[in-house]
Order: sequence, then C-alpha cells, then structure tokens
Amino acid sequence: MNLNILKPVSDSRWDELIARHPQASVFHQRGWLQALVRTYGYEPFVLTSAAAGEPLKDGLLLCRVSSLMTGTRLVSLPFSDHCEPLLNGSNETPAFANWLRKQCREKHFGYVEIRPFGLGQWTVSCLQPNRSYWFHDLDLSPSLEQLFNRMHHNSFRRKIRRAEKERLSCEAGRSMQLLDEFYRLLLMTRRRHQLLPQPRAWFENLVVYMGDKLQISLARKNGTAVAAMITLQYGSCVVYKYGCSDARFHNLGGMPFLFWKLVEKSKLSGAERIDLGRSDLDNEGLVVFKDRLGTQKKLLTYYRYTNPETTITLGPVICHRIAELCSVLPDSVLPAAGRLLYRHMG
Repeated sequence: MNLNILKPVSDSRWDELIARHPQASVFHQRGWLQALVRTYGYEPFVLTSAAAGEPLKDGLLLCRVSSLMTGTRLVSLPFSDHCEPLLNGSNETPAFANWLRKQCREKHFGYVEIRPFGLGQWTVSCLQPNRSYWFHDLDLSPSLEQLFNRMHHNSFRRKIRRAEKERLSCEAGRSMQLLDEFYRLLLMTRRRHQLLPQPRAWFENLVVYMGDKLQISLARKNGTAVAAMITLQYGSCVVYKYGCSDARFHNLGGMPFLFWKLVEKSKLSGAERIDLGRSDLDNEGLVVFKDRLGTQKKLLTYYRYTNPETTITLGPVICHRIAELCSVLPDSVLPAAGRLLYRHMG
C-alpha cells in the first residue's frame, strides 16, 4: 500500500471524509486543528492511501510536536482525549503502523502515539499499550425524567435542587465576557489541583475556529460566576471538554446544575450522547463524579511505538516539577507559566 500525506487544514478532501466517516469526532474537525496550529505551532497532517486529487477512503490524523524540552514525536492527537484512525478495517493497520515506525526511526523521533478506542489491532503492528484511562459516555436516549432519576441522589439530584432553590442562573454563549469569567474560574481550579493552566490563547482560538460548535456555559449566583464549562458539538455528540468552579460556592451545586442544564439542552437539540472525556485511572474523585452522573465507562488505551535509538527521560520529571511549581507561583505569574510551558506537554 502506497501512503501519502496531505494537510487537513487546507485540503477539502479531509472535510469530506470526516463528514461521512462514522468514527469521526470533534477532534478530527478543521476548527480543532486550526486552534492547535494557531496556539501551539503544531504541524498536523493526514496519512492516507489516496493519491493526490483522489477522494479519501481513509486517513490517520497526526501532529508533529517539536520541543527542546520534551523531544520530537508524532501524536494523534495532542490535547485530544481520543482520535480514532479513520481506516477501512484492520487489514489496513499494518501498512499505517509500519509507516509510522519507519518515520520514527528515520526522523529520530522519540515516539509515535495514537489514541483509538479499538483494542488489539495495533499491538500486532509494533505499537504497544502505553497508558489507559476511563472514558465516560452518557446515553441520551432515555427520557429527561429517567436521566434525572439515574443520577446519584446526593451528588447530583439533591445539589441540582439546591441550585434551583438558590436561584442560580445559567448563561451560555461565546462572548469575550463569558470567556473572561470562564478563564478566571479555570485559573482557580487548576491552582487548586496543582495543574498548569492552559494558555488563554487556546480558548480564544477555540472560540474563533470552532464557531457555533463551541459553547461557554456559566452558572451565576446574584450575578457572580460560580461554575463554568466549555462544550463542543459534532453531529449527534456533545463533548464536555473543560469545567471549572469557585470552591467558595461549591455548596450551591453550581457544577451539577450546569451538567443538568447540559443534559436538558443536549436532549432538546436532538443529540444522542454526551462525551465526558477521559479520566486518569487513579483519579477516584473524578471517576466517581462521572459515574454518578449516570454514565457508562470503558477503558481507553493509548498506543505507542517508542524509538529504541532515542531516549527521552525528561518528560515525567518535568511534569512533576511543573506540578510543584504551580503550587507556589503567584496568581500574576501562573498564566504566563502556562503560556510558556504548555506546548511542550502535547
């Protein structure tokens, strides 16, 4: 099989493929890729069996990530919870995997990583399981009453009623004012969890390039933002991507309230499911929170081919040091640290 490369941000054939492929997601979208390019300078490309000018029958989406700090690698796809290779069956897997392995060796990349839902087919092609996560998905086919009753009584139903009693309001849109308030809450949340915050430019670019596929939702108490989330939509799937809150107001139930509003609105729009993304296996609090929303979970495994001729040892050390740094940086410096360092983590 002869494989070729195309640029998905400028080749309309990519848009045509993802529009008809059943395994395409919001992370395959041109807007998501444009935000990655604009914010982090990554180089996305698609590996395909189609020759120049031919309609695409398949495509494996990747980004080349170059960093003096963490090395150079191919990732499908940075800062994306999952990114299914859009192939036509497991018989195509060896050719694509062999190309990746050869490219990794010839270009002296540290590794290549893919993030599919499918299990097994890549392990016979020199890509090995690297890390697993829980992936949560909420089926919206039941009635709203059934969806509400499936939520955990204390973690969701009681808190939603409390939020309604407190007369929390929900505002949604894509304005810069909403983004300002979202980012303020994000900085609070990332500091609370000792995590580096994403650059504000990332969210600005998502708003620009995702357009009406993106929505910022804020829960307010007497005009004060107490919780916020960013969701993305592609076809019949709504993706919950980012959430944050002010811990001083957790007793008001802001996040459960926003999730219930998301369920109501998604159901009304005709969406069939809500993708709640990945959670670290050892992040018990987050896993239990998503479980209690009434979701189903399954294992999501990332696969890697690691170049034996290239050794990268800085990655885990750097991540640990960054976590320590975040816990002591002043509020005025934390966003700048994210702006400088986040691109190295893709």
